[in-house]
Amino acid sequence: MADTGKEQSQETWPIPTFHFSVKIGDSELSCQEVSGLDTEYDVVEYRNGNSPSFSVNKMPGLKKTSDVTIKKGMFKGDSKLYDYFKEVQMNLIERKTVTITLIDSENGSPLFVWTLTNAFPKKVTGASMNAKTSDASIEEIVLAHEGLIMAKG
Repeated sequence: MADTGKEQSQETWPIPTFHFSVKIGDSELSCQEVSGLDTEYDVVEYRNGNSPSFSVNKMPGLKKTSDVTIKKGMFKGDSKLYDYFKEVQMNLIERKTVTITLIDSENGSPLFVWTLTNAFPKKVTGASMNAKTSDASIEEIVLAHEGLIMAKG
């Protein structure tokens, strides 16, 4: 008898990533894609001069995070990303909290939340245009930030 799926536990299938929300400050964006939710540590290598071992010791150093890229469709009259980018002046941008929430597609509750602290726009890219395709116009913004925290919803 074929498995109907009714008996499967929640651990059987990974969480789908197609249902999520993005908030920059108090503004919610309808986005197509978010990438760059990476965190890693620098590795510090050290060796004592009188160490009997002919190798280095490795220890964790400073934590670093990647820039986060957000892609969204362009709509008539919607210039939120460009307006946000235009606010940047030499060290005068209002840094904002960005919240990315992965949502349970079955009941709409938050599963995981990534929070970027002190984020500001680093780069904005307009749509690529090509007369041979009928693709939707997609714009993207790259955000620099000072920290990434992941929490369960």
